[in-house]
Amino acid sequence: MATKRMVKCPNCGVFNTNKEYCTNCNTLISHKKKREIRAEAGKEKRVKEAIYEKENPNLAERLKKHPNIFYKMAGWILYSAILVVSTIGAGLAWFIAMVAAG
Repeated sequence: MATKRMVKCPNCGVFNTNKEYCTNCNTLISHKKKREIRAEAGKEKRVKEAIYEKENPNLAERLKKHPNIFYKMAGWILYSAILVVSTIGAGLAWFIAMVAAG
């Protein structure tokens, strides 16, 4: 047995029965449809962010792939410096955690 679902349109105030859109002003009133649209928009946003990250690498990565040898060397030096600083930071964090643990 199907149940009747009465939903009041937030835009014009007309009550609608079992509809996704208002019969008077065509405003979306279905909560299920709104969630689907929001989920699809979130998925699309994550895909766009992943594409952006893939197409726009950081400065060190771009310099490492540059055709000029001097820019390529600068990229490798920058990449190495970032790696060394990250390693020192990780080691320092590990040391502090070990000291705090006793």
